[in-house]
Order: sequence, then structure tokens, then C-alpha cells
Amino acid sequence: MKVLIVFYSMYGHIYRMAEAVAEGVRSVEGVEAVLRRVPETLSAEILASMGATEAQKQFAHIPVCTVDELGAADAVIFGTPTRFGNMAGQMRQFLDATGRLWVSGALVGKAGSVFTSSNTQHGGQESTILSFHINLLHQGMVIVGLPYSFQGQSTMDEITGGSPYGASTIAGPTGARSPSDNELAGARYQGRHVAEIARKLTRN
Repeated sequence: MKVLIVFYSMYGHIYRMAEAVAEGVRSVEGVEAVLRRVPETLSAEILASMGATEAQKQFAHIPVCTVDELGAADAVIFGTPTRFGNMAGQMRQFLDATGRLWVSGALVGKAGSVFTSSNTQHGGQESTILSFHINLLHQGMVIVGLPYSFQGQSTMDEITGGSPYGASTIAGPTGARSPSDNELAGARYQGRHVAEIARKLTRN
């Protein structure tokens, strides 16, 4: 079984979360986690002006995803930062190119899940994931979130991301905050949860 983790990351926060999701996927026996990033749409000059050039070097080795890889996977977990309460434009453009998968029904019945990040505690994490789910529903996917069986959802010990819709992290106003242990634990839990459900869905 193969679970595809497709992400867009500008400063590395989503990439860190994607790695944790992959760890969770791999913890399920017989399930492979495959990391892919969506194509960048901004020029090198713009990325440099935004201070993202150095950060993006840490995941430059991850291959760029093709649309066909989505159809070949048994489940797909998407990761995107928020942009005004919605997904990043890079992810939007990638999803807009999946029309042929919709026509052929290539994703129907497969598990789909989403994780995200935002600069602030109330920066649109839930709206980003929920609006992303619309795309998965149109493709006929089975939506998988982050259940409350992940105890870190109920912690009152820290400011933390995470909701029943999916794992998330808070980057901070300057992007200096890294994903916390609890946020990474949520991402790992989500990865394992998706892999377990995907295995049930593909069982003959």
C-alpha cells in the first residue's frame, strides 16, 4: 500500500509536519509513505524577496508531484499553509490540473486528508482544511480527519494547533516558531490514522 503526502511549504513548517505525517504512515505495517511537493509558481526573485530561498533548500530534494501519482496512490494526505483562510495558490493550481482524475474517477473511494499551518492561533486553520475538503468530496474521496482519540487535541498546557479536521501548526507572526512536540505528534497520529483507514478501504 502507498500513501502519498503532497505538500506546499514556503518556510519549512509544512515540510516538518509532512515528515511527521510520513512517520505515522510508516508505523503501519506494510504501508509506504511517499513525500511529494507541488510545483512552485513564484519566481526565484520573489521567493528571495520574501526570505524563503534558504528555507526551501531543506526540501528541494523532494520530487515534484505529478497528477498521475495521485491516481496511483491508495490514499493522499495534503499539506498546505493558509492564505487568508484558504489553501496556498500553489496547491490550488495543482488541484486545478486534476480534471482528468475526476473524469476517470481515479480517486473515488480513496482516503483523503489535510493538514495545515498559519502564522497566528486563529489564522484560518480550520477554514483552510474545511474548504480543502470540498475538493476531496468532488473527487469522491473518503475524508479522514484527526479524531479526539489523539489526546493532544484536548491539552490546555500550551497554545497549539490541531482540530478534528486535521493536524496543524502555528508558525508565529515572523515564522520563527517551529512545530511543537504536540503538533508533530498530531501529524504522526493523523498519518497513522489515514494509513489504517486506507488499509481497511482497500481490503478485499
